[in-house]
Amino acid sequence: MTGAVGVIGAGAWGTALAQMLASDGRDVVLWAREPAIVDTINTTRANPLYLPGVTLHPSIRATGAADEVAGLGVVLLVTPAQAMGAVLDVLPDLDGDLVLCSKGIEAGTGRMMVDVARAARPRAGIAVLSGPTFAHEVAAGLPTAVTLACGDGEAQWRRLAPVIARPSFRPYYSHDLIGAEVGGAVKNVLAVACGVVEGLGLGQNARAALISRGYAEMVRFGLAFGAEAETLTGLSGLGDLVLTCNSMSSRNFSLGKALGEGADAASLLADRRTVAEGAFTAPVLAELARARGIGMPIADAVAALVSGAVPARAVAHALLARPLRSELDCLMMTGEPGLG
Repeated sequence: MTGAVGVIGAGAWGTALAQMLASDGRDVVLWAREPAIVDTINTTRANPLYLPGVTLHPSIRATGAADEVAGLGVVLLVTPAQAMGAVLDVLPDLDGDLVLCSKGIEAGTGRMMVDVARAARPRAGIAVLSGPTFAHEVAAGLPTAVTLACGDGEAQWRRLAPVIARPSFRPYYSHDLIGAEVGGAVKNVLAVACGVVEGLGLGQNARAALISRGYAEMVRFGLAFGAEAETLTGLSGLGDLVLTCNSMSSRNFSLGKALGEGADAASLLADRRTVAEGAFTAPVLAELARARGIGMPIADAVAALVSGAVPARAVAHALLARPLRSELDCLMMTGEPGLG
């Protein structure tokens, strides 16, 4: 074991990844913007604001000095997706491997996180870590499998896998950065929709139908943007979708449930300490799909819900009222609004 690992972002997921990386005694430098969080982690061995109930490993050291992280060979970037560009702008240059752990699409630009990172840090080796992961389970050392997509191919995988893998945290290699990104971004939006189904009391049958139709949307979108279908059938696509669409531990699912129960979208989003990425990704995802002529009615519905334009029950009624059609046509649907 050689060299410390950097983690940028001390929210729930960043702190959990730091805990996992430190589980074998490796030094981990965890960067947080808030001085109070840095002090709390270093003095109490805990991050009660974002990851309560977890005693942090003594080899984790929090810092607010970005240059202490930027000089490390491997850095995990674990900021909210919409903040990634701004955080990279204030960090020193990163010349090593930068592992992106955020799931979303940048609002306003429509850029994937890979494109945001490459524009800001062109000399860094870019990888994407994505898959079915709840922070509290990773922090507890429960078995977890993820996709580690490496933009520099197998050479980068050979550098990163020994640094990231642990007995209970298993990365699997992929070269498909776009596929890993699309799966993580789209599943967040679909999890909001599944939460709405739960909040409206529409039952398990409806949720299963929505997951399968939502997965078809994910595949259509991914293929249009250059993803490989095999990636979307794996951990960072279907695997992550199944996890987040079936648990209140998912911030996106719990947001959708509250919307389905009649809560106001603006109030919910303003009141949340942790970010439900699907709420911010849905509008830009729907816009990108329309521009490419990709039918994504569930994404459209979530975008309308989080904007407050349409109540949850009206959206559900519109989806259920779609014309009857061949299931194969639904899978291949392009350029048409409504339920695929």
